[in-house]
Amino acid sequence: MFSKDLHNIPKTISFRLTAWYSIIFILVSFLLFGIAYFLLSSTLEKHNREAIQVKVKELALLYAKGGIPALEKEITAVKKFQQKKPFFIRIADAENRTLFLRLGYQWAGFDIKTLEKSPPSKRHQWMILRSTEDENALQIETFQLPDHRWLQVGQTSGEREKLLDRFREIFAAVIVPLVLLGFAGGAFLAFRALRPIRALIHTVHSVETGDMTARVPAPGTGDELDELVRLFNGMLEKIETLILGMKGALDNVAHDLRTPMTRLRGIAEIALQSDLQGDACRETLGRCIEECDQILTMLNTLMDISEAETGTMKLDRDEVNVRDLLASTADLYAYVAEDEGITIRVQAPPDLNISVDPTRMDQVLANLLDNAIKYSREGGGEIVMAAEKDPEGISLSVTDNGMGIPEEERARIWDRLYRGDRSRHQRGLGLGLSLVRAVVKAHGGSITVESEPGKGSTFSIHLPVTDQSGTISKGR
Repeated sequence: MFSKDLHNIPKTISFRLTAWYSIIFILVSFLLFGIAYFLLSSTLEKHNREAIQVKVKELALLYAKGGIPALEKEITAVKKFQQKKPFFIRIADAENRTLFLRLGYQWAGFDIKTLEKSPPSKRHQWMILRSTEDENALQIETFQLPDHRWLQVGQTSGEREKLLDRFREIFAAVIVPLVLLGFAGGAFLAFRALRPIRALIHTVHSVETGDMTARVPAPGTGDELDELVRLFNGMLEKIETLILGMKGALDNVAHDLRTPMTRLRGIAEIALQSDLQGDACRETLGRCIEECDQILTMLNTLMDISEAETGTMKLDRDEVNVRDLLASTADLYAYVAEDEGITIRVQAPPDLNISVDPTRMDQVLANLLDNAIKYSREGGGEIVMAAEKDPEGISLSVTDNGMGIPEEERARIWDRLYRGDRSRHQRGLGLGLSLVRAVVKAHGGSITVESEPGKGSTFSIHLPVTDQSGTISKGR
């Protein structure tokens, strides 16, 4: 197992990032050394040439004043100071025969006769004389004097080569720590750069084991990996919401299907035991159909609520007139309200439009209006369906003057299949307000209730102004 892990190390992204960083770091180090070495070598050579040129001018002036004796006098005086880098000096006649030569022990390895074999051809000429004993070189400038004689002044490259050798030795001593530093730096950067990926892998393993609450820690760097973490956590939250919604729906279905299924079974058993015929049999089958319809309605409503709460409900948005929307729902319940002695009044500006799913919004308004009629005051009353525009969107409200909702029940009326004590005798499944809140939330809105027992209730819906794609706009 251990050998298998070692075999897989070169395949990991961390190893490849470390290797690439180390290679680039080492190559850049060598490149910088090469540039520094070239600049140092060029600078030293330039300084040597400038020193030789200055010496040539100085000796040419002395020769012009006093000839070779003046040069000998100057050289003798300079010897007293024990100059560390003495100059090579040679004077030759027009035929390149040596007339004067200053040759110290520093130039023992140089074949001076080579200079006599190669007569100068230009007034100013540079030449390099190589040593026969080592890699040292003598850099010489040739200058023609006014009397057509030749003045040659030179200096060895020994000091320059020693400095460059020292520079190479320092680099050779430093390169090993640099390689180790590059590898360590690459490993550190790879470790930090891939930390969100490791956290992502750990979170995925946690989710695989059933922990749907696991999330990837956000690095907060604002880079692409931070954006990936944000999107991944958002996806996990969406999945968790869907799973919880499915679980809640299944739990509700499993719990609340028992009663209608028990009634359906009871009706069927009674019918079989009583040996019903004719009208009695048809009545029993009709009751079975009613129970089946109630079950189907419950299932469809629960599925709608789950889709809306998990954000998967498809909304076919369209631009509708708010007053017409309220009026159509009021007309639908007009006869029911009239039988109960209730008046439905619509209050909305005629030019107020909004982008919603008309079918879903009809469900919302129908549920609220149906509840308002069911729980209105006995003997009649009034229900007001109103709409108005506010700075952040459009507000819809349904107000009744019925029995109201007790304070201890207001927080629970939105729960699925919840029915208050005073609503037990009313028809219904206890899913209406759950569906209302879920559909309003799917539209990007919110719903609140204000109620006082004995005086009535007001359900207020706030919807943001959106276009037909569902994008929230700042205004119209």
